[in-house]
Amino acid sequence: MSANQQGDVVLYQTTDDGEIEVVGGVVTMSGGLETAAYLALFGGNEQDSGRPGDRAEFWGNLSEPDPVRHYRSETQYLLNTSPAIPANVQRINDAVRRDLSFFVDENIASSIGVEVTIPGLNTVKIVITIEADGDESEFEFVENWKSTL
Repeated sequence: MSANQQGDVVLYQTTDDGEIEVVGGVVTMSGGLETAAYLALFGGNEQDSGRPGDRAEFWGNLSEPDPVRHYRSETQYLLNTSPAIPANVQRINDAVRRDLSFFVDENIASSIGVEVTIPGLNTVKIVITIEADGDESEFEFVENWKSTL
């Protein structure tokens, strides 16, 4: 394994959900936190509301005894079930913060910043700033707001 193949596979959002990037036959990797953030926002069950006891909870949570490490992906759920209107931007912002709260709860990061905007029709842009060990990382996810409500 080459040095650039260490870390996590970089995932990015497309119109048909997550994808990986392959350049010259090599999967793009990262030592950063963006893959964990992506999975927290979009890696659970799309039907999981994030509320305690929701039976649609992500199957991977069943074998994880620590609730802090459960993927709930409330962000994904809200993007699929709430209308794409400015009044719901704060709901998405709050869901992103809850989905990413494990970074601070598990002392992976000291702070999380979130900015949610609607840059176009049925589109949401989520900009995340994570401060960890004095270093700040910023990344963004642009996702279709899929709700037809």
